[in-house]
Amino acid sequence: MKNIAVLGSTGSIGTQTLDVVRQHDGDFKITALTAGNNIALLEKQIREFHPQLVCVGSEQKAAELALSIRDLDVEIVCGMDGLIAAATGEDTQVVVTAIVGMIGIRPTIAAIEQGKDIALANKETLVTAGHIIMPLAEAHGVSILPVDSEHSAIFQSLNGERSAGNEIDKILLTASGGPFRGMTRTDLEHVHLADALKHPNWSMGKKITVDSATLVNKGLEVMEAGWLFGVTQEQIQVVVHPQSVIHSMVQYRDGAVIAQLGTPDMRLPIQYALYYPKRTFLQGERLDFYALKSLTFEKPDIDTFEGLKLALQAMKKGGNTPTVFNAANEKAVALFLKEKIRFLDIPRIIEETMDAIPYIANPDLDAILDTEAAVYERIESRW
Repeated sequence: MKNIAVLGSTGSIGTQTLDVVRQHDGDFKITALTAGNNIALLEKQIREFHPQLVCVGSEQKAAELALSIRDLDVEIVCGMDGLIAAATGEDTQVVVTAIVGMIGIRPTIAAIEQGKDIALANKETLVTAGHIIMPLAEAHGVSILPVDSEHSAIFQSLNGERSAGNEIDKILLTASGGPFRGMTRTDLEHVHLADALKHPNWSMGKKITVDSATLVNKGLEVMEAGWLFGVTQEQIQVVVHPQSVIHSMVQYRDGAVIAQLGTPDMRLPIQYALYYPKRTFLQGERLDFYALKSLTFEKPDIDTFEGLKLALQAMKKGGNTPTVFNAANEKAVALFLKEKIRFLDIPRIIEETMDAIPYIANPDLDAILDTEAAVYERIESRW
């Protein structure tokens, strides 16, 4: 039995992680769950999975939860200290970081320092602090197991190759293209929130769905891939693949390309990370090659979808610029979800903020978090 903590258990990745655990009763024990405000769902999860500790976003939510589960023996904590406690429990072996945003960095660092393996679903951790996280994981002998579908596909395509000394020529990072693939900037001036939330292939949370529509998500994935697999930006090629059947590929020096294929189901990369290196049965639809008919590929339009272009610029500049990019996007998407700005305002806000925030070449954790705060303050003062 493997003991796991799930940070962000009520979100899209968190609920699918628990579905994997549910399918394999007896293989896993849930030691800790964390959530922000969805106390109703968290209570149901507590009653089903019986964690030792749960964390919520505030003291008020903690009091609300305590009242609703007063018949259970569960420790309730809140805030950042609570997240760190959830990530570092003595019995925990693997921490699933399914929490959204840079709030995931500190508990991830704390978990690594306590020798916990990380099933990583929090992009922001490596995008903003990869230069801290990866050396720390190596120093503590901790595995960083990617949960994102594309990075899991790369991880699976690398399996056994690197240990044999085989060098990567390039990573082919696939993208669905999102709901607005093929549109012009003129078209994008007239899209609405409801349009952006209609992803053609994947069922995800609202924030990441908007990120997919802007291609910001793909830019974040490029940055994350650089840290996870030790490759340069020049070794990562984004390929638009509308069918989302090939989840990503690796090309080796001899020209061979190894790909991982499957139906669009996030439970597969989640389960692979939890069981690694073992594969086990997963309920769900199987890929039917007779029904596929065709697989198509396109070059991303980074002039229309500037989110990806700006991400590549941020990665190339390095330092605290990826943090500025990420934090500005978080704030801009939040405004878009409240319908306070238009779709094309998202990359505009990101670019303006990247130009405005002072550059720090090698930020420590405090500088990263200070940069985030400066970005938030700047955008909040203007919108």
